[in-house]
Amino acid sequence: MKIVVTGGLGFIGSNFIRHMIKKYPNYRIVNLDKITYAGNPENLRDVEKNKNYKFVKGDICDKKIVERVIKDCDIVVNFAAETHVDRSIVDAGVFVKTDILGTYTLLEAAKKFKIKKYIQISTDEGYGSIEKGSFKETDNLRPNSPYAASKAGADMLVRSYIVTYKLPAVITRSSNNFGPYQYPEKVIPLFITNLLEGKKVPLYGDGLNVRDWLYVIDNCEAIDFIMRNGEEGEIYNIGGGKEISNIELTKMLLKELGKDERFIEHVKDRLGHDRRYSLDCSKINKLGWKPRFEFHKALKETIKWYKENELWWKKLK
Repeated sequence: MKIVVTGGLGFIGSNFIRHMIKKYPNYRIVNLDKITYAGNPENLRDVEKNKNYKFVKGDICDKKIVERVIKDCDIVVNFAAETHVDRSIVDAGVFVKTDILGTYTLLEAAKKFKIKKYIQISTDEGYGSIEKGSFKETDNLRPNSPYAASKAGADMLVRSYIVTYKLPAVITRSSNNFGPYQYPEKVIPLFITNLLEGKKVPLYGDGLNVRDWLYVIDNCEAIDFIMRNGEEGEIYNIGGGKEISNIELTKMLLKELGKDERFIEHVKDRLGHDRRYSLDCSKINKLGWKPRFEFHKALKETIKWYKENELWWKKLK
């Protein structure tokens, strides 16, 4: 089995590659990554000499490189994307290019070379905000940030290739991921590293925005599960089942790191800030997958990782 992973030097992609190499030692993994600010070669330093792992530097918008990498593979798993909401508000263009045009380039190559399966890694943010209840896979997409819109646009493109060209594709939409190797611009690693440096943590608005948190290892295992058991043409929500407000999360981190609430700095709310994300994951649960990691334990493990890997994040900050 040969699997092409795009964006494999990023947070979720690198964790997925590490998971696959450990679980399937006979699989060949090709990692296509542009190496942007969030694509860090250090994320896979421990596996780069593995005989079944190969790294190719390249942009998923580059047709020649994409076709060269994909032409003899079995499966494509597309993690490559611009993902930070704040950056998308400042400059939406790069998100449109990578997330939509890049996905189009991959889909065209997947169609041309008749690959066995294409997996699009997407996000719950495409659904938008919900006051009550939880989003199902059949609900309409109503993105509220340029980032979410670019990912929703990519999802629609994948769906069109499924319907029009019968491309054997699957879409996964996960809730907020956290864990090791996450670039310290996202809330959990930013807050952990700020507190480790004795700095305050910037909390948007009233802090009552709610997110469902998913440990990255659980997401990687879910994607692997869907790769083997998911039905072509389907969409699968992947959630951790742990909804908490940003202020609750902040207080947990303060407690774990021995700080008090004086370390909270309330800042102006983000433009278009979604109030609550929530996923109905009954579809993948019925198929046989549920998260393994309890949230508080996974959060402690994440804090421990950042404490023990200061050299990794200090360079990035």
